[in-house]
Amino acid sequence: MKSRIVSIGNSQGVRIPKPLLEQAGLAGDVELHAETGRIVIAASRAARAGWAVAAQRLHEAGEDVLVGSPLPTRFDETEWEWR
Repeated sequence: MKSRIVSIGNSQGVRIPKPLLEQAGLAGDVELHAETGRIVIAASRAARAGWAVAAQRLHEAGEDVLVGSPLPTRFDETEWEWR
């Protein structure tokens, strides 16, 4: 399907037919990125999508450990009283 780049205020845009949006399952917020010779419109992903599953896999594999020992902070050095 061909379309034309048109002026929209101080910007430019492309009118996308409703059936095409429905076929792609796009609505609301989308993400745009450029590739050579094309602009890709994709559904927005939720922030941190998949993190819970990834964390569970790390835990099951026993890889959810601290990489190094925590470094002391200014609070540890000046305000904390060890008894």
